[in-house]
Amino acid sequence: MPKMKSNKGALKRFKVTATGKVKRSRGFKSHLLSGKGKRRKRRLRQPTVVSAGERKTIRKLVPYL
Repeated sequence: MPKMKSNKGALKRFKVTATGKVKRSRGFKSHLLSGKGKRRKRRLRQPTVVSAGERKTIRKLVPYL
């Protein structure tokens, strides 16, 4: 059986941690930053973990990640 193709957009956006969770970066950090507070911008820098429901969808998009 041939290999499955990975979704290239998803490959660029997600990484898998050692425990198998899917890590992503946060949005809303590219422009209009003057209206956002320092604390909010600082927190937007930190990566976060994808919810369990979304994890299944992402694993289908990126089967070999």
